[in-house]
Amino acid sequence: MASHPTYEAHGQPYVDEKASMTAEKQDSGSSRDVFAQDDVHQIQYKTLSWQAVSLLMIAEIVSNGILSLPSALAVVGIVPAVILIVFLGIFGLYTAKLLIDFKLNHPNVHTMGDAGYIMSGPVAREVLAFGTVAFAVFASGSELLSSQQALSTLLNQGVCSMYLVIIAGAVGFLISLPRTLDRLAWMGFLSAIVIAVAGVVAMIGAGANPVPGRSLTVAASSNLFNAFLAVTNPVFAYAGHFMFFILISEMRRPENAMKAAWCLQGFTTVFYTVFSVVVYVYIGNTVQSPALFSLPPAWAKATFAIALANFLFTSGLYVHTAAKLVFVRIFRHSEHIHSHTLLGWTVWTLLCFTGVAVAALLAIAVPIFSYLIGIAAALFAAWYTYGLAGFFWLHDVYHLKGGVDGLKGRPIGTILAVLTIIAGAFICAAGTYVSIKLIVEAYASGQVGKPFVC
Repeated sequence: MASHPTYEAHGQPYVDEKASMTAEKQDSGSSRDVFAQDDVHQIQYKTLSWQAVSLLMIAEIVSNGILSLPSALAVVGIVPAVILIVFLGIFGLYTAKLLIDFKLNHPNVHTMGDAGYIMSGPVAREVLAFGTVAFAVFASGSELLSSQQALSTLLNQGVCSMYLVIIAGAVGFLISLPRTLDRLAWMGFLSAIVIAVAGVVAMIGAGANPVPGRSLTVAASSNLFNAFLAVTNPVFAYAGHFMFFILISEMRRPENAMKAAWCLQGFTTVFYTVFSVVVYVYIGNTVQSPALFSLPPAWAKATFAIALANFLFTSGLYVHTAAKLVFVRIFRHSEHIHSHTLLGWTVWTLLCFTGVAVAALLAIAVPIFSYLIGIAAALFAAWYTYGLAGFFWLHDVYHLKGGVDGLKGRPIGTILAVLTIIAGAFICAAGTYVSIKLIVEAYASGQVGKPFVC
């Protein structure tokens, strides 16, 4: 007769008699930490401090916010937009707590796909793993476009944009190549500083050159479409949670992950709010997206020149994330994960190259790629950042803390988890609707260009 499954809850053994199904799912794969006994291998992964994780996350998501958030204030007004930015930052901290707790309870989880397998089996694993890779590659392509825009601005549109995307892709490929995230940590530190400085320079530029006769809106009435559009921009500005499991898996002390989450959400919430308000107050309702194009040419060049390093680093980090998921899936607990083998390095290099190549090809060959990024974010990031966290909490309380009785005994937590799932579904539906309508309008107005053109 099979024994009852044993879990670890925050490092403490916990035996649950109702969790046989989940235990079977874990044991049918591998219930060990993906980087177990890391200190005895050639390649050691569990080396990140919580400070390094927070800087990597800040470097990854802040560029999204400073490019897109000021325009949200022009749509719904300064007061509703600020309330939304602050609320979503706090909400993101709450969902980060749920994700981190799930990871601590299940050390074998390395990606969203692993989490899906524990909760719902192989189909969920494939869907969530595919979503992680797809979103990472799309996000990398987005950063390549940002890099191209920065380079084009600096070069006065004097070089074909396709070539600039390829150049940026080559740099991103080199950045993605180190096998462990600690080798990227110093670049993450510099990248976080760079994007923060770029934001400060942009605010100074806007303040030094206010738009004459600008109009500001405190709170605006809006139709459903514009309201959804204003909501989705701040939502996707916080869309970094899909990397949490991968980052925590390489931490020396995963139990400190919540410190990194506090640092990330605290900084981004304050920075996003201040940046959006300052830029909007001095530019007004004519602020563009990306917001840096609303600055005078000299200030736009200065800001883009500073932010370029962040765009390039983030593109490489996204590719590294996608490649890491596939690489670990192929070689999990084999010598190729932890040793310098020819096969391991060959596959890793090919995965990084493929990720960059697909991202660059999407950026160059798909005229509506910027809109497709919105769809990818709606379909996947809405769930990774918000909705799935509710499922994680419900799953662990049910399986680790008494089943239905455990849920009934925690009514506030249960209600919050359910509301989190509903919020994820709403953001997914609203974001998809907005992105599809934007594509239709772009084609109707002739704004869609042709592929492979400068």
